[in-house]
Amino acid sequence: MQKWQKLLAATLCAAALVGTASTTYAAYQLNPEVKHATPALKKAAAIGVLKHETPALQKAADKDAIVVMSFGTTFPDSRKASIDSTVAAIQAAHPGVKVVTAFTSHIIIERIAKNEGIQYPTPEQALTELKKQGYTRIALTSLDVIPGMEYDYDKGVYDNYKDQFKKMTLGTPLMYWQGQEGQADDVTATLEALKGQFPKQGKNDAILIMAHGTPHTANAYYSVIQARIAELGWQNTYVYTVEGWPNLETVLPKLKAAGVKHVTLVPFMLVAGDHAHNDMAGKDADSHKSLLEQQGFTVSTYLHGLGENPAIRALYTDRANAAWDALTK
Repeated sequence: MQKWQKLLAATLCAAALVGTASTTYAAYQLNPEVKHATPALKKAAAIGVLKHETPALQKAADKDAIVVMSFGTTFPDSRKASIDSTVAAIQAAHPGVKVVTAFTSHIIIERIAKNEGIQYPTPEQALTELKKQGYTRIALTSLDVIPGMEYDYDKGVYDNYKDQFKKMTLGTPLMYWQGQEGQADDVTATLEALKGQFPKQGKNDAILIMAHGTPHTANAYYSVIQARIAELGWQNTYVYTVEGWPNLETVLPKLKAAGVKHVTLVPFMLVAGDHAHNDMAGKDADSHKSLLEQQGFTVSTYLHGLGENPAIRALYTDRANAAWDALTK
């Protein structure tokens, strides 16, 4: 193990030196020479599945629940096909365990309540209610794609509520580990699961994978994704974003240079919601489909979210299982 690894990550053994605290699970460990890890060092090393135990609550009986957090969507059919199906897969992996769906978008929660009469909780509301019901151990799991702003929200919830429960864990998003230093390669695993959605390509065909994009530094994941696509040898396959980099203008010259005539647009989001139906496939002149057609390409669209893909649902279930294992072992 390299020196930076040994010095970076605070884990369970470090927590044992200073009392239970926010720690990592199945990640790195501090160099044994570090005898008194500071809170700042431990926080900086919060890598992987997080686990916290509250000393004052350790005598409480175990009563377990899983909270599944996602951004949400106002598209009912896509919500059922993507979010509900993924939550159902997680529930099936944990029969008899209470599983709660929570949305992080407060605007979407309000719109669903107004238009459909369905009230989804925020993660904070879900945890407050579980506390009232006597639940003592909570596994938080995320349906985010990358560890960006939304996942930071998830971590904020974890930090703000962990002391109210005997034990709490937080799992990782769909893509977190990148394969270096013996880690799992979540990026390649996700891409291989995604490829099952691709149509057969000819030499003049291209696949454009539409991600969300973010001002968060995690936007760099899209460069890693494109690098993995190149390593896998996928021809004329590019990732672009709605609100980040690379964008559609970044990809257009590559399509023209490769002699592409036909493009298939595939959303790289949990649900096929507003971005997929309007930004990507809409009829307006500034939709991605329209812009590509204006450039002379013929365009097909795939209006299905990641949650509709059984292989992707299995990966999300793996993330939930990791949070559950950290909670119960």
